[in-house]
Amino acid sequence: MTTIVLLICSNCFMTFAWYGHLKYGHAWPLWKAILVSWAIALFEYCLAVPANRLGYGEFSGFQLKIIQEVVTLIVFMVFAIAFLKEKLAWNYVVAFAFLGVAAFFAFAFKAPGPTV
Repeated sequence: MTTIVLLICSNCFMTFAWYGHLKYGHAWPLWKAILVSWAIALFEYCLAVPANRLGYGEFSGFQLKIIQEVVTLIVFMVFAIAFLKEKLAWNYVVAFAFLGVAAFFAFAFKAPGPTV
């Protein structure tokens, strides 16, 4: 559970780093948007690295990546609706549902462990 909470928090930072400037940063020069994004992303890395380190063993590398992508999509969906004021269209919901099915298959069946 700690891994997932850390990944959610890290994704909040990364979503603002990658997409936050789209709402208010159009007047900024590109270099400023990049520097601000990198400064925000530093906090994302400070959470994502421990999340993956703590989670590896309980989850495989593949499962950690799939968790990361599902969390990313959920965080982005909330961000796009609440911050960017975008509408959630039916085709996005269907796409997210298919990704949810992909996540199900990643966790529903026992995969071989890592080779050491």
